[in-house]
Amino acid sequence: MSDRIYIKSTREIELMRKAGKLTAQARSIARQAVSAGVTTKQIDRHVHDFIVKSGAYPTFLNYGGFPGSACISVNDEIIHGIPGKRVVHDGDIVSVDVGATLRGFVGDCAMTVPCGEISEEAKKLIEVTRQSFFEGLKFAKVGYRISDIGAAIQDYVESHGYSVVREYVGHGVGHELHEAPEVPNYRAGMRPDPRLVKGMTIAIEPMVNAGGPQVKQLSNGWTVVTADGSLSAHYENSILITDGEAEILTMAEDI
Repeated sequence: MSDRIYIKSTREIELMRKAGKLTAQARSIARQAVSAGVTTKQIDRHVHDFIVKSGAYPTFLNYGGFPGSACISVNDEIIHGIPGKRVVHDGDIVSVDVGATLRGFVGDCAMTVPCGEISEEAKKLIEVTRQSFFEGLKFAKVGYRISDIGAAIQDYVESHGYSVVREYVGHGVGHELHEAPEVPNYRAGMRPDPRLVKGMTIAIEPMVNAGGPQVKQLSNGWTVVTADGSLSAHYENSILITDGEAEILTMAEDI
C-alpha cells in the first residue's frame, strides 16, 4: 500500500457513491440471508450473485488469495472468516464484511447480524460496536486528525467495558481496497498523523471484543478470533470527508 493519500475528484466521488451504494445493498442481501440452518457459503453465494448481476466484481474474491466474495465471521471470529460448510445457529452473531468494485472504484462495509434470539450480552456488544462507528464519525471532519477518530471510538467502547482490536484497523479506500492512510480504532501515537481534508475517502471499521483485545489467527491463514474465546462484533462504512459532516457512501436501510 502506497503512503500517498488520494484526494478524489468530483467525478471519482460520484463513482464511489455508486460503488458504495451497491456494496451497501450487498450487505443488506447478506443480512437477509442470515438465518438458522444456512451455511456461511450460502450467505457468500447470495452476496456474490448480487454483486456480479449488478455489473460489479466482488472485491474480496481472490484478494491476496482469499477464497470468498465476503468475509463471514461467527461469534468469536473477528474478521476474515472463510465462507464454507459452517452452519449458522439460532443465537449466533454473524459478522459480514463486503466489498464491491464498480467501474474501478471500491465500496467496503461490514456489520454484525443476530441470528434469531441472541443473548443480552450479544445485543449490547453489537449496539456498542455500531455506535462506536458513529462516535468516531463525529470527528471525521476537515481539520481533525485521523487519530481523533480512533480516540473517540476507543473511549466509547471502553466506557462500556469492551475492548478494541489493535492488530487490524480501518483504511483509505477508493481506487484500491486498501489505500493510505491507516485509520486505527484506538488512541494511537501515529507518525504521521494526517489531518482530514475534503475529498478524502476512508473506511472506519471498529472491531470490538466482549473480552480482552488479544487475537489469534487460525491455521487457515485468514480467520482471526478472540484469544479468550469471547464474542466479537464488527461495523464498517466507507465515508467521504466533505466541507461539513462526513458523507456515508455505503448508505442503506440497515446502517
